Amino acid sequence: MKFFLSFLQSPVRHPVPAYDFWEHYLKNGIKEAGHEWMECPDVDWAKGLVPQSVDMLSQWRADVWEQTIKYLKNNRPDVFLSYLYPHQVDVGAVKQIKNMGIPTVNFFCDNVREFKKAPKEFGVFDLNWVPEYKALEIYEKAGYNFIHLPMPMWVAPEYRGFKAEVNQQITFIGSKDIQRHLLLEELLKLTPDIDLAVYGSGWQQTSIAQIHQPQYGLNEKIAHQLKVVSKYGVRGYAEKLKQRRLHIEMSRTLSTKLKGIPPYDEYNLLTSGSMITLGVNRYPSYAFPLHQPDTYSRLRDIEAPVLGACYLTECTPGLDQLYELGNEIETYKTAVELSAKITELKNNPEKRKKLKINGQHRALTDHCIPQTLKKILCRLSL
Repeated sequence: MKFFLSFLQSPVRHPVPAYDFWEHYLKNGIKEAGHEWMECPDVDWAKGLVPQSVDMLSQWRADVWEQTIKYLKNNRPDVFLSYLYPHQVDVGAVKQIKNMGIPTVNFFCDNVREFKKAPKEFGVFDLNWVPEYKALEIYEKAGYNFIHLPMPMWVAPEYRGFKAEVNQQITFIGSKDIQRHLLLEELLKLTPDIDLAVYGSGWQQTSIAQIHQPQYGLNEKIAHQLKVVSKYGVRGYAEKLKQRRLHIEMSRTLSTKLKGIPPYDEYNLLTSGSMITLGVNRYPSYAFPLHQPDTYSRLRDIEAPVLGACYLTECTPGLDQLYELGNEIETYKTAVELSAKITELKNNPEKRKKLKINGQHRALTDHCIPQTLKKILCRLSL
């Protein structure tokens, strides 16, 4: 099978959150599955994520879809596979692709964070690949065709074997946000002497103002406020105003645990070789009170077990469909439970080894990209 990929590929690095790993994962996963991938070489899909004027975005959308349609007419793939945000979708262009007899599948992994209901643009696809268990309801309500499959994750074969522990630390790798900050502060209050190591971007600042207020004109300010109300509701807007007054200091204890951004090879070794690797599934949102955050399963819930971690992650609905909890991965619901689980695992090397072996086997067997593609092709009857 030949897959045409529209997965945020770009010839340049744009000033937006990391995205280039998706291309790496999909291309290698497709190849491992025995299929082929193709792409339109002149299209910058990631540019559609860059903040820009309405006119510039419209021009970008017109240009990329015109080039894509032309390419597809000359190079007929078996499946069009994309990762597109709603504003990147040209419904008319997708219909043209479908009229060529090419099935269209769109992956999106921030449904829970971004949407109250499935975007109307996603209704044009033959199939929506939905990784979040909590998002299934909105696709059911919309009446869209969808398939619930894990987030796509691929690692090179040399990182798939069992790796013994190389340190005794509890490792968290991830960029800083307010929910991660608060959770780790609470954990350290409970166990200040814990051997915690925190890696990732944004942690080097010693304090954060929860809300950064850009300089708006009156019309822009009103438009921004209306956008917040539209997305989060009146209660969410009130939560935004409440959080705007917060100024949360980083404790000296947490600041001593910060390790910077690890290089790629060290990242893999830290994940697989740490005594315990942590996952955090809560996320910042004005739709929920600051101290009662929502959660959903993240890419890390696939990545860490694939790499062979002893993985302890935040419990969220759907995790028990991915893993046998307590045998393949461990979970926690609160900082108190997190502290207790760390102590339990620290004192039980046999269980840590069991989680590493069983979690990796489950992830590589059931949650790999070749398995996902097989299920997608079966669903499309290809």
